[in-house]
Amino acid sequence: MRLSRRALLGAGLSAGVLGACPALADLRIEITGVGANQLPIAIRSFQGAGSAPVDPAQVIGADLVRSGAFRLIQLRGGDANEDLTKPSGLAAAKQAGATVYVVGSVQPLGPARWDVRCLFYDTVTGEQINSVGFSSSTDLLRMAAHRCADEIYKKMTGEGPMFASQLAYVAQLGPRRYELIITDCDGAVPRTALSSPEPIISPAWSPDGRRLAYVSFENRKPIVFVHELSTGARRPVAAFRGNNSAPAWSPDGRQLAVALSRDGLTQIYLINADGSAARRFSRSYGIDTEPFFTKDGQWIYFTSDRGGTPQIYRQAVNEPEGRAERVTFGSNYAISPVVSPDGKRLAYISKIDDSFRVAVMDLENGQDLLVTNSDRDESPSFAPNGRFIVYATEVSGRGILGTCSADARLSTRLSGEGNIREPAWSPILG
Repeated sequence: MRLSRRALLGAGLSAGVLGACPALADLRIEITGVGANQLPIAIRSFQGAGSAPVDPAQVIGADLVRSGAFRLIQLRGGDANEDLTKPSGLAAAKQAGATVYVVGSVQPLGPARWDVRCLFYDTVTGEQINSVGFSSSTDLLRMAAHRCADEIYKKMTGEGPMFASQLAYVAQLGPRRYELIITDCDGAVPRTALSSPEPIISPAWSPDGRRLAYVSFENRKPIVFVHELSTGARRPVAAFRGNNSAPAWSPDGRQLAVALSRDGLTQIYLINADGSAARRFSRSYGIDTEPFFTKDGQWIYFTSDRGGTPQIYRQAVNEPEGRAERVTFGSNYAISPVVSPDGKRLAYISKIDDSFRVAVMDLENGQDLLVTNSDRDESPSFAPNGRFIVYATEVSGRGILGTCSADARLSTRLSGEGNIREPAWSPILG
């Protein structure tokens, strides 16, 4: 419903198994704001990191700082070969002000495989809090570090994991060059899933994180595709007369909700994930679009202008063509609904005067909170634990990604090559 999602006509593209993007650099991260009650943590460089492609300690530290829940304490010197089960650096970490001390190792298991061990300690008691280990291929070594960060984050905050996940977004790198990019959750290690001279919009992750549904304009009209990321295989699943747009996955991955104009006005339809058995879900005399399933599978939230201006509605999944109820009342213009994984919050785009900003509603009491300070926001998407939201915005006329905490305390900007749009945050990888 924003400019970046308007149809442009054309043809031609290429797709394949995810490949590195030599033309794209990692997204650059700028953090603003601070988290509340930050936990001071010291992380020692991992043993064996000098021979590994990456030091997991650096990835873990960056993840935890970016969460806003931790403050990194720098340590000097120390025994690089300390006993990880009885680390000698505990006293120094405590003296430096850290309450948690992290050590670990990264060791080769054979050609292109690594063993990653991570242990973390309470500096006050000296007791081990937890230890985790992962076997990883070289290309997933950073993801193993993200998993370590998740274990620390979960144990110390009580919140769910979010780092062992990915971002999908679209980068426009020229007048007729669009790339569907997959990165780690921190914007690192960009890989191309699809390259096309025509627009790609509305990527949506399957619940298992193995597939993406999206809209491509390659055949001179918007068509919904499902793309298997491991093989590059893709197939059109909604190519009906008129517009096919806004795919959203059901929690079991068996269905998609899509917006189709095949019968006139754009309405919500349910189809099987292979494109079969399309059946109408919403029924109004307005435009119904941008569906989103709740994680429990009971509701579909969507955007509709049936009341005169775009607002967010919801309708029970077991009541196709049933009664929809309006959800948003605090904005004259509300679009692009996404519900947090725990079902407690609704994020959407609210138009305030001439600005488009991310708003978060507490679904229990209906209270709204504007969580961004930019004015051209679009496409919000929750992190797997609901703690953060990624969205697209503009700075100096160029598209970038932003993230913000759902309580508006912390925000980051992720900028890279070209105009970046249409972000989607994946579930935790299996």
